[in-house]
Order: sequence, then structure tokens, then C-alpha cells
Amino acid sequence: MRRISAIFIAACMVLIAGSVGAVLYLGLRMDATTSAIVAIAALTAMALYNTISNRLRDRDDLGDQIADLSRGTADLARQVAELGRRMTGVEARVESTLSRSRGADDPMAVEIGELGGLVRQIADTVAAHEAALQGESVMRPVLMPAYSPPAPAMRAPAMASTAMPASEYQPAPSQDAPLALSESDAVSGTRRFAGLTREGIGELIGKAADANRIDLYLQPIVTLPQRKVRYYEALSRLRTEESDIIPAGDFIEFAEAVGLMPKIDNLLLFRCVQVTRRLQLKSRDVGLFCNISASTLTDPGHFRQILDFMDANRALSNALMFEFTQEAYRSFGPMENEGLSALAERGFRFSMDHVTDLRMEPKELADRWFRFLKVPAKLLLNKAANAQSDIHPEDLADLLARSGIDLIAERIENENMVVDLLEYDVRFGQGFLFSAPRPVRAEALGGAAEGGKAPSAEDVSEFAGVGAGA
Repeated sequence: MRRISAIFIAACMVLIAGSVGAVLYLGLRMDATTSAIVAIAALTAMALYNTISNRLRDRDDLGDQIADLSRGTADLARQVAELGRRMTGVEARVESTLSRSRGADDPMAVEIGELGGLVRQIADTVAAHEAALQGESVMRPVLMPAYSPPAPAMRAPAMASTAMPASEYQPAPSQDAPLALSESDAVSGTRRFAGLTREGIGELIGKAADANRIDLYLQPIVTLPQRKVRYYEALSRLRTEESDIIPAGDFIEFAEAVGLMPKIDNLLLFRCVQVTRRLQLKSRDVGLFCNISASTLTDPGHFRQILDFMDANRALSNALMFEFTQEAYRSFGPMENEGLSALAERGFRFSMDHVTDLRMEPKELADRWFRFLKVPAKLLLNKAANAQSDIHPEDLADLLARSGIDLIAERIENENMVVDLLEYDVRFGQGFLFSAPRPVRAEALGGAAEGGKAPSAEDVSEFAGVGAGA
């Protein structure tokens, strides 16, 4: 259509120019050469005018189209963002609905599972009775707690291979408190508190927190059997003025008693976010577990700061998990549950560690946004101690997976444990067998601001403890 219009306009301009020349030649009696020159000049002027006017009109049309496109793009971006938020909410509601209705969808499977559990309990009970009939020497190991402390004579040589507690933001269990550092470091920390009252210890911890001497250590969590680093766990260490390193198990209890845990958690969480950002620059598949005290959830001032900080770092919700002990979880009240809900609303998920028994309900954990469960390898492999448990260790990984929870075996000390855990379908492992906790370099924390340079593989392995393929 535009071509026909252009041809028509060109023909009109030629006709007008010819008419002008004819009028000059016939009407005004000008010579033919002059008339032809005037006609050609008129044709050229009309052609230039037509071209310039078309260009100006096209430019205006193009500007309007670009403006319309910009407005449409902005509107589309807003719609996509709104759709993403709605999809996140729908996924959370669907996941919660499925977890609630999973048991009712297949009553036959539920009955078969209950029958299987009863048969297993009967078999375990018969085995326990047979062991009891064999005499006193057999009965003692059967009744031995899962975390009974080793004999004093054997503790020193075994310390180098003792698995680290999976969480050092909470007080260590009273039955057993294996230290994450070497024996010499542990002794130095214990000697540092010798002769001090509880008030004196609390004052020492407060000074360390004020002087920024609560250091961050990382220990890797690897996939099994590939042993590729998938997560890191952030651990705390207190550094005294004399540069002695005190593990968390030695000072957390005192920090809780004097109300310093919210302040310490606030400080360490800021560092965990920095480390998570740095890890995400290298690999989007690597996450970080950050321990939080239950008392932090109930501290209005510090927890509000944490919520505001997490609100500004929602982009890390898939890579940063908050970790609580089993003892703390069982003591949660309305305020603690409200704090969990506030963090979950911002997209963050939770992990449970320091598990001392398997009396738990995976569906309940999933409904409270727990997506990871850390169980000591010795507890999983101690069949006698788990004879009366609600969940058989061999079925634990599969049962948790149905509720969307990953099982992590911690405190893995030797290769034999890895072989046995693979038979239980355990996908993740943590312990001194893979790597000891290592400190985060100061420059790794200082250079983690947004827009910073992506770290090299050497940087990550140096501040995180192991390489990506450890």
C-alpha cells in the first residue's frame, strides 16, 4: 500500500513539474531550456520536501512506538514479579496441603506401614530379650546411651578423630560434648576459664564480643558417595586476648546465662550472609547452615534487627538455612514459633541438629519449614540403642524424603561409617573424615559486599576449609 502511495505521489510531482514548464513555455513565452530547468527545479524541491516530511513523520511514529514498548516492558516486568510472588505462595500452600493430606490419600499404605512398624518392633524386642538372656556382659552394651562419654584413658588419643558437634551456637549436650578443635586447643580453652566465676566468664565473653573476637569457622557437608561439597556449616570460636581459641561448647552455656547470645547471633549472622554471598558468586549450588539460639527468637530488639536484615537479603533464602538443636526445638513456645514463622515468610528454611533420639514426626517438622535433619552417624548405626525408637534408622532417610526433608549424617569419623551409611540411603555427610572446621579469612568477610569481585577457587577453598571436589 505504501508503495502504491509513493508511486502516486511521484507521478503527481512529475505532472506538476511538467505543468509548470508548459505554462512557462506556452503561456509566458519563455524558451524551452529555461522552462525545462524551472520544471526540473520544481520537481527536485517537491521531492526533497516529500522525503524530509516522511522522515520526520517516521521519526515521530518510531518515538511513540518506543515509548509504548517501554511502558509495556515495565508493565510486563511488574506482572512477572507479581506472578513470581504468587507462585511462591501457591507452592508453599500446595506443599503444606500435600504434606497434611499425604497420610489420608492412601489408607492402605498407612495400614501396611503401621503393620510393618509393629513387626519391626516385635523383632527388635525379641532380639533385645535374646541378648539380655546371654548375661550381664551383653546387657550393658544394649542399655548403653547413644552418647555415653568414652573412658578417660581413651579420650586423649581419640580426640583427633572425634567428630565435631554439628551446631556450636547452642549448649552442648550434657551426656557428651566432643570438641571441634584439637585437644591442645580444647585444653587451652578450659584452662582459660579455670578459677573464674560465672560472672567473670560472662564478662570475658562480653569483652570478646565487643572486641569482635567471636570468629567464624566453616566445616563442609559433602554428598555421599561422591564427597562433593554441597553445604557448609558456620561454627563459632571465641578468641581470647592471649589468642587462645575456645570452642563454642565451652562458652555458649555461659553466654546464654548472661543474655549475650542474641548479640553474638546477630554478629555471626551478618558474617554468614557475607560468606553466603561470596559462595554464591562461585556456585549457586553451595549453601550455608547458620546456627541460632532459641533465646534470640524471643529477644525483641535483636530479632527485629535480624528480620530487617533478612528482609533485605531474601535473595539468599535458597542458600542460607537456620539451624536449631533438637532440645531447643522441643522447648519452643508461642514466641519461638512466631519467630520461625517470621523467618519462613521471608523464604528461609530450617535445620535440626544435636539429635539425641529418633522420637519425632517428620510431617510436623515439614509443617514448621524444617528441610534438613542432622543425625550423628553413631546414633544411626547403633541398632541396639534404636530398638525402641519410633523410626527405624534404615527407614529414616526415605521417611524424611517423603516430607521434603534431607537427612545429613554428622560426626563421621572413619570410612567404615560411610560404607554403612550408604546402605541407609544417606545422601549427605559431615565430619572430621572429610575436613575439620577452618577459620574464615578476614578479607573474605571484608570483601563480600555486593558488586565485589568473584572469588577464585583458591580463595574459597582457603576460607571454607576444603575444595569444591573434596
